[in-house]
Amino acid sequence: MIHGLDNPGTLDKRLAARPAHLERLQALAAAGRLVLAGPCPAIDSPDPGPAGFSGSLIVAEFPSLTDAQAWADADPYVAAGVYANVVVKPFKKVLL
Repeated sequence: MIHGLDNPGTLDKRLAARPAHLERLQALAAAGRLVLAGPCPAIDSPDPGPAGFSGSLIVAEFPSLTDAQAWADADPYVAAGVYANVVVKPFKKVLL
């Protein structure tokens, strides 16, 4: 699992980098490796508006933790300065 935590005040950067970010996720989905992905709204609302997001969660299958870290490090949100921190951990799916 990959959990990216946003820097404060980066909604504009997030929106600008979103198409490239989604393209990479769609490639994982097309390869049958994406379990789930989505943003974490900064407020309790499906559309947080100007409040933006506090981060993102991605659960996907990678050959190794090293491969997952390399994929996460190449995320457009990292390059754009959206993420302040990215945590990559093993994840064991138990229930759907």
